[in-house]
Amino acid sequence: MGAVWVVAESNADGSLARSAAEAATLARTLAAASGREAVGLVVGADPDRAAAELAAYLPRVIVAPDPGAGDHAWAVIAAERAAGLLVADPSAIVLVSASPDGRDLAGTLSALTSLGVLANATGVTWDGRILVEMSVFGGKLITTSGFSGEGGIVTLRPNAVTAEPAGGLGKVEAARPDTAPSLPRVAIVDRVAEAGGALPIEEARVIVSGGRGVGGPDGFALVGELAAILGGAVGASRAAVDAGWIPYAQQIGQTGKIVKPQLYLALGISGAIQHKVGMQTAETIIAVNRDPDAPIASFADLLVVGDLFEVGPALARALRERPD
Repeated sequence: MGAVWVVAESNADGSLARSAAEAATLARTLAAASGREAVGLVVGADPDRAAAELAAYLPRVIVAPDPGAGDHAWAVIAAERAAGLLVADPSAIVLVSASPDGRDLAGTLSALTSLGVLANATGVTWDGRILVEMSVFGGKLITTSGFSGEGGIVTLRPNAVTAEPAGGLGKVEAARPDTAPSLPRVAIVDRVAEAGGALPIEEARVIVSGGRGVGGPDGFALVGELAAILGGAVGASRAAVDAGWIPYAQQIGQTGKIVKPQLYLALGISGAIQHKVGMQTAETIIAVNRDPDAPIASFADLLVVGDLFEVGPALARALRERPD
């Protein structure tokens, strides 16, 4: 029986991506339920830091340094190395992030290994075989699917799993000599820094989001002010992004990012299903909206009915005046 593999992504500074820690946590659960081994693979120009961090989540981590990963597309190189290892493990279950790189990796690895792909998983369980839950039709339906064979590739949505260390450090080992198929290297010709501040919204404990109701780019000054006071990040609905009021990097929802903060403060957001998909797992949802019948009222923990340009400044004053 094959192993449960995690092909881990790294951040720009060489640290382990949170999505990889989430996938590793799930891999341990699946391995325990299925009697398989949980193994991580870290590929990169300088993968040692990420590998050491991944060892806190998995009992075995394989490191595959590749100098070309610094200036060539990571997904292609990682898929090559993973395919080389999976030659001896055709019934493997492979977990990767549903990030842009992760999706590229999954497609390339599928072509190299003939393993099937189930994409954008919101949950993965073991019941004699892998069962993958996926949200479809804008979150209106949840489907459960499996692979026709023993193995397959699953892309896991961010925040679908809470990352939890294993409680001990696993073994880190070097990859054996490369037996992977040789694919054309894809050079990186430009890098665009993501807008929106130092804190990625996927990792924020507090998110303040604005929608169509903020009225324009100037309205996001209030959103940003509240986010700064709360030590959180700024998010947005698709309507605000499509209007050009805020960069796409801040969009939350079906076609944006999936978040799971402790507090989600929604200002002027109606709460349509496409947005709900991206933030419904927040621990506490507070919404400010003039319409008491807005869809967000049905799932928010607290709905404040009022003009956000009256409620927002009052909330900012109260937060500033609270005792330390």
